Amino acid sequence: QVQLVESGGGLVQAGGSLRLSCTASGSTFSFATMGWYRQAPGKQRELVAIINSGGATNYADSVKGRFTISRDNAKNTVYLQMTSLKSEDTAVYYCNGFNFRGTYWGQGTQVTVSS
Repeated sequence: QVQLVESGGGLVQAGGSLRLSCTASGSTFSFATMGWYRQAPGKQRELVAIINSGGATNYADSVKGRFTISRDNAKNTVYLQMTSLKSEDTAVYYCNGFNFRGTYWGQGTQVTVSS
């Protein structure tokens, strides 16, 4: 059974930084894409950043220039480095992995940015 486990969330002041990590276990097949999504209270889940196995990335306009996604294929781990955090970045952040077997989600990690 595939599991995605996030870590690194927490409380940070506006302008600060956090690094999220997500490690996949239980799968012998690598993910074609891995990404981060977020959901703020009362809002729909939205894409934050995504990266494919070759390292190509895509970001939401709201985080371009501030967030960086990366992955370690050997460790089945994806990272999200977040800098210059704003109060509007406050949300539950979810890790996502996709391969030919399906789409998988982590349980989410809370990121709270205080102004």
